[in-house]
Amino acid sequence: MKKNKFLLFMVLSVFALILAACGGNDEEPADSTDTSTEGEDTATETPDYGVDFLSVLTGGTQGTYYALGGTFADLISTETGVKTTAQVSQASAANMTGLQNGDGEVAFVQTDIAFYATEGTEMFKEPIDTISALGALYPETVQLVTLADSGIKSYEDLKGKKVSVGAPGSGTYANAEQLLEIHGLTMDDIEAQNLDFGESTDSIQSGQIDAAFITAGYPTSAVEALNATNAVNIIPVTAEKAEELIAKYPYYAVDTIPTGTYGLAEDVPAVSVLAMLAVKKDLSEDLVYAMTKAIYGNTDKIAHAKGEFIKAETGLDGIGIEVHPGAQKYFDEVNN
Repeated sequence: MKKNKFLLFMVLSVFALILAACGGNDEEPADSTDTSTEGEDTATETPDYGVDFLSVLTGGTQGTYYALGGTFADLISTETGVKTTAQVSQASAANMTGLQNGDGEVAFVQTDIAFYATEGTEMFKEPIDTISALGALYPETVQLVTLADSGIKSYEDLKGKKVSVGAPGSGTYANAEQLLEIHGLTMDDIEAQNLDFGESTDSIQSGQIDAAFITAGYPTSAVEALNATNAVNIIPVTAEKAEELIAKYPYYAVDTIPTGTYGLAEDVPAVSVLAMLAVKKDLSEDLVYAMTKAIYGNTDKIAHAKGEFIKAETGLDGIGIEVHPGAQKYFDEVNN
């Protein structure tokens, strides 16, 4: 009897050892699975673009640049993993200087101002050779805004009036100067005021100034806000004057502010330049490629009315400066 119990004990012990051995073999695949998971986590890490933060220089808070800048910053942050914010600025010309001085890495600018900057002409005493283009955006209409009851019906009526010609260093100033010139006027013929868009419309409303030049995509929020309390009028640029302007300054184009914009009863003939994005040349090709794709590959996420004009197929239209290799790579891929 004792012998049988001993044999039973031995059989059970051997069986237990076999089970333990099998259990031990199961641990190795578990380790292998863990290693594989770690590899997958590594593969999804944000690429090293050489920067941790990007700043987008825009314009005044009530302009189109600032509104779109916030959207672009969100898209770039989401698609690249690089934290990006939109910064208030004095717009086009000041933005070119800002890029040169390291105040930002991306900037909104008019195509004409970007050209002046790289050539060292007009408001730029020296060429800025540290910038390149990311892409064209939308037409920026030169709007001469006044109140419907101001008595100002034409450019000639501006003589002796208080007129905002844009913030110092803005593209609006250059546009105002050139349009005044075509109409036989100079800055000396008006009481020029250097105000941004919001200050301009506030001053029109309060009666401190009579009119304001605003170069921005319509509808411009500052003008919409003014029209909500006071009926506005946009002074037209006749076809003859537009032709004369374009003959001398070929970066302008004929434009129209349509009926219903700002409550206008009829279409208003106007002229425009293009808005574009410029970047610092020393940003990596991979980063600028990813930034360009983030914007032009997600235009359906741009809620602003100007979003309909932002397209990859027109991303290089009207660009008069060197295009960044990263942006060029993206446009070559999607347009060929």
